[in-house]
Amino acid sequence: MRERQCFLLRPLSLANSLQLMVSNLLVFSIRDRMDFIAFDLETTGLQPKTDAIVEIGAVRFSGTEPVKPFFSTLINPGRPIPPEATAINNITDDMVADKPGIETVLSELAEFCGDLPLVAHNAPFDFKFLLAVVEKHRARNPKGVILDTCALSRIIFPGMFNYKLGTLVRHFGFPNGTLHRVEDDCILCGRLFARIVEALENARQPASVHALLALAKQPLMKFPQYESRPEQLGLF
Repeated sequence: MRERQCFLLRPLSLANSLQLMVSNLLVFSIRDRMDFIAFDLETTGLQPKTDAIVEIGAVRFSGTEPVKPFFSTLINPGRPIPPEATAINNITDDMVADKPGIETVLSELAEFCGDLPLVAHNAPFDFKFLLAVVEKHRARNPKGVILDTCALSRIIFPGMFNYKLGTLVRHFGFPNGTLHRVEDDCILCGRLFARIVEALENARQPASVHALLALAKQPLMKFPQYESRPEQLGLF
């Protein structure tokens, strides 16, 4: 008889647990066609304080399948794109010259994502970049808890050569896309998350937000919410 795999959960801090009182009611399930958002960024570099976003995308999933329409746009970073960044994502200065600034698309992204849970591969990187922009502009932003498919894969699929998205995509035989372009990366990340949930279901382990965060052993990632302030008429 095949031994059932068991994953040990690490308790969350009291502060994180309180923030998850509502989110923890959500349990992901392939069989029940769970809804979530996979999102991704491309940037000019690695530092949120000094680099900028050049492309942003989000794809809604129902169960294992992406649902159109997708959210995807190039972003004008307001600075030249370094050659080393272009070498990775193939995004050039000419491609973003007439594109919007990041502050003009944040509201659209928030509307697209709503309060659905979010997943990303190496999520702390994307979270920190988008958080820096959200805090700077005090903009509307997605409301859902963010989960990291990279950290979860290390626990659920031990023994891989590495945990880059491309490596996992090849391992599971997902249809190939263009890595380091947001739309395809979102689709591949979403399929990977569905595979993670499927593995937990097969092992009869919980797949709630709380359980997944505990497995990933990461602090809670969630964007602050800013209330829109109506314009006031000046009296003087």
